[in-house]
Amino acid sequence: MQWIQAIRVDSLPVGDAIRTEHAGACIAIFNLGGRFYATAGICTHAHAFLSEGYIDGQTIECPLHQGLFHIPTGMPLSPPVTERLKTYETKVADGYVHILVEGGK
Repeated sequence: MQWIQAIRVDSLPVGDAIRTEHAGACIAIFNLGGRFYATAGICTHAHAFLSEGYIDGQTIECPLHQGLFHIPTGMPLSPPVTERLKTYETKVADGYVHILVEGGK
């Protein structure tokens, strides 16, 4: 496992999400009340970028079929989604959001 520097903290407003990529994996980063979360960036039901979905509290609504996920845990909350999102540990250091990913040296 390794920590990667993903985005500047000030580049993601509260209540918003952004998409990034690492080693071919799409990752969504969310700023919920100043706390940062990272999940798989693509819906587990159909190919839709979750960073383009609607955030309500701690949930993200898929922009394609309106399935809901709990952002902190990745758990599916409403159909048509049934499969959990992969989640990543995050930390803030030196003004950047860092994500713990597989791989490394």
